[in-house]
Amino acid sequence: MTTFNEMRLLPSLLHTISELNLSKPTEIQERAIPILMSGWSLVGIAETGSGKTLSYVLPILHALKTEENNGNKVTNDRQPRAIVITPTRELGEQVSKVFKSFTHTTRLRVRTVLGGTKLDVAKNNIQDSFEVLVATPGRIVKLLKRNLLNFSDVKIVVFDEADQMLDDGFLPDANYILNACPEGHQQALFTATLNPDVQSLIKERFADAETIKSEGSHKVVPTLKTLNKLVVDGKRVPLLSKVLSEKTTGGTLIFTNTRAQCDTLYSEMKALNQKCAIYRGEMDKVERRRNLKDFRDGKIQYLISTDLASRGIDIEHIGRVINYHMPKSMDNYIHRVGRTARAGRSGTVINFITERDQEIVDQLDSIKATPKVARPRSS
Repeated sequence: MTTFNEMRLLPSLLHTISELNLSKPTEIQERAIPILMSGWSLVGIAETGSGKTLSYVLPILHALKTEENNGNKVTNDRQPRAIVITPTRELGEQVSKVFKSFTHTTRLRVRTVLGGTKLDVAKNNIQDSFEVLVATPGRIVKLLKRNLLNFSDVKIVVFDEADQMLDDGFLPDANYILNACPEGHQQALFTATLNPDVQSLIKERFADAETIKSEGSHKVVPTLKTLNKLVVDGKRVPLLSKVLSEKTTGGTLIFTNTRAQCDTLYSEMKALNQKCAIYRGEMDKVERRRNLKDFRDGKIQYLISTDLASRGIDIEHIGRVINYHMPKSMDNYIHRVGRTARAGRSGTVINFITERDQEIVDQLDSIKATPKVARPRSS
């Protein structure tokens, strides 16, 4: 299927797709949407920026609205029919925003219960009836254990960006959530890479699911330009100053490996009179959210972060990623550079390289995706 119209989505969804100027589905959308609309469980493995969110948003809204149109409306409080589990609050907010961009014509209700907010706020969000719940795993488990949510009517559960749910409590939480749902419910899991936790979850709970893997999975997109810069005698700041003097389009996300490196770089950039902000763990959550919003809104051009920003942050105007310190694993590298060159847009990654980084540098050619060449139509 090469168009959304061929997928037989509800007219209200097709109307919003047209309003949003979504011309045709991405590879993962083209393959995943028909499977989910058929009621099958799914494991989808695709590169960052490939459009995974819409791959489940459209089938969920289609299925739930169809059920409502057939006279089976949700009326019970705190009893959703679809659950989307995200690893972070920021990603949960982004997913909720995607859902709500469609629900102004396809009238369904979306609620969030996300970590980093007060429990009273979460309780207020779910006190009435609604169809879709977007949640982080720890928060959803707390509400279930307090009998503040009822999953007896759940039709589908989606784990989004499953490879980002890396803490030790992920698997027990995932199993607790799935066990609270009725037998036979539909399940979906989307991931960019397959870490051991994700593989364990797939083996335990997705044995009968259809698995699809995009051509670009575990690779960087062909629209990404890669530049490697050699750090001479450990002098990173002069090299950074030169790089920042070069013209670029959009914001720049700069990665370090540790919180201490993040703070040091922030001080060094302030000394260079560069307007920047920090986004990392172990900082005031209000400040962290404000910094991310300022970067998203274009009020600051540079955001300095640890790998916290490499997973689940979708900001359209990021034109460049700088690996000020190279990551220790290829999975982290793929997630970092996936913050730019998303959804067919171009982007640049600049890697600051030392002798210690040679092992990961040697692997870079192996993760380059091959650009697709248009095939001539047969007459």
